[in-house]
Amino acid sequence: MSIQAVVWDVDDTLFDYTTADRRGMRLHLAAEGLLDRYGTAERALLLWREITDVQWARFAAGEATFEDQRRDRVRAFLDQPLTDPEADAWFHRYIAHYEEGWALFPDVLPALDTLADSHRHGVLSNSSLHNQDRKLRILGVRDRFETVLCAAELGVSKPSAEAFHAACDALGLPPRDVAYVGDHPEIDGAGAEAAGLFSVWLDRGQRADGAPAGLRRISSLAELPALLRADTRFGAPSTFG
Repeated sequence: MSIQAVVWDVDDTLFDYTTADRRGMRLHLAAEGLLDRYGTAERALLLWREITDVQWARFAAGEATFEDQRRDRVRAFLDQPLTDPEADAWFHRYIAHYEEGWALFPDVLPALDTLADSHRHGVLSNSSLHNQDRKLRILGVRDRFETVLCAAELGVSKPSAEAFHAACDALGLPPRDVAYVGDHPEIDGAGAEAAGLFSVWLDRGQRADGAPAGLRRISSLAELPALLRADTRFGAPSTFG
């Protein structure tokens, strides 16, 4: 059976999250008068990303709500015991700067156009539906996807097989007929593969750490249509790029 649908990750797959986050945080720190506190903007950005990774791991493990992990990111970054309203206000000021840099990667629309008539499309994200649905609408691509599922509402997150299977169920397809495309080798690539989907790791060269062996790897979405047509699940794993 050939692949009938593609389920997509959002941040750093469709949407250039890393660039928007760095630009937004730099502008926010300047506006808040905090650039000098961390020595350099680069050190501040690195700390913000490290704290974000830790708090997202807590959320993924069910140890914090989506809102609480966000507030705790702010508290840890500022090293201050802020109240919930204070942390929310700081984060919303950051979001205003972050949203100024929102953009799709250049290869996204061509890939979606190429696959529009041959495959159905959905989204599975480890964020919240409020965030990602709004983001996809602002970026002008929400109507490309039949369904948008997010961990905050599902109550389970990638790399759990339950999250991937929820996306397949929403499309009414078995996992073997669904491809999953994401930028994180373990959470997206290995997680989707273990759940029985046709897993495609999109390696845009932003990750310095290693990746599990045997993942189907592409460096651009321009390579995705050919990979889906080839469907190498029953042969040796393919590495493109």
